[in-house]
Amino acid sequence: MSIFSPTVEAIQNAARVIREGGMVVMPTETVYGLACNALDAEAVQRVFEVKGRPAENPLIVHLARWEQLGTVAASWPPIAEKLAHQYWPGPLTLVLPKRPELPNVTTGGLDTVAVRIPQHPVAREIIERAGVPIAAPSANVFMGLSPTNVRDLDPEILVEVDIVIDGGDCEVGLESTVLDLSDATPRILRPGAISRADIQARVGQPLGMTPPSGVRAPGMYRRHYAPSTPLVLAQEVKDDEAGLVFGEPENPRQIKMPREAKAYAVLMYGALRRLDMMKVERIVVQEPPALPEWEAVLDRLRKASASMA
Repeated sequence: MSIFSPTVEAIQNAARVIREGGMVVMPTETVYGLACNALDAEAVQRVFEVKGRPAENPLIVHLARWEQLGTVAASWPPIAEKLAHQYWPGPLTLVLPKRPELPNVTTGGLDTVAVRIPQHPVAREIIERAGVPIAAPSANVFMGLSPTNVRDLDPEILVEVDIVIDGGDCEVGLESTVLDLSDATPRILRPGAISRADIQARVGQPLGMTPPSGVRAPGMYRRHYAPSTPLVLAQEVKDDEAGLVFGEPENPRQIKMPREAKAYAVLMYGALRRLDMMKVERIVVQEPPALPEWEAVLDRLRKASASMA
């Protein structure tokens, strides 16, 4: 495995590896992805094995252009077209009925496909040159912290991939918003940078609140996005504890975080990884305010703090 800057030659090589059934770590604006040909069942199966990801957990399929949507989605309602024109390229994933030729392993055995067009120009160029839709779950071991730069890539992932493309730090820092459009009522399955309020304003109707049965999209497990060190949420972090705080740190094992939700999201996974590497007994996170703009951050922190039971 080698790490390359996103030169034309490196991008061409990454695209070739994907066409030939290999795996590439590529940057997106959300987190780094473990990319393969979404139409190649064997390549997709290997991604599941490398991550230790349950077979029922569908992958997000990434496209380079709007015109490619018909290669993976059997149909899309007017609301999907409206949202795609507004937010693509960008961190919004739409769940739509899938085309039958898309391998079941890619969609976790579901009759739907989760699809988006990433904003990161390197990701789109790799997809374009590969000439195939790309499945790209976060480049981490299942349930672990997602990497937002190449420095934070897990060694267990690095030893398995063919090429890593270093696109710098991720701009968003959290996984995409996943919106299910396969039923009559649009429903957010995973909150992200595109907020519930933004989507509701665009579609002109409230989004469903009742969670669907089963795993219909990535990020729906009770525990996910977690450091190996136990994490707890608290109103305050004690002076001698390790954790994330809004005020000034009281010891070297505390990290001051922004009070603005989007800025917090960009730094969160990296900060948790730094504390994880310190081998502390536990990580205490000062709980962000329960406001709409913090929905995605709170979702990740609550999943990270959930027990394995």
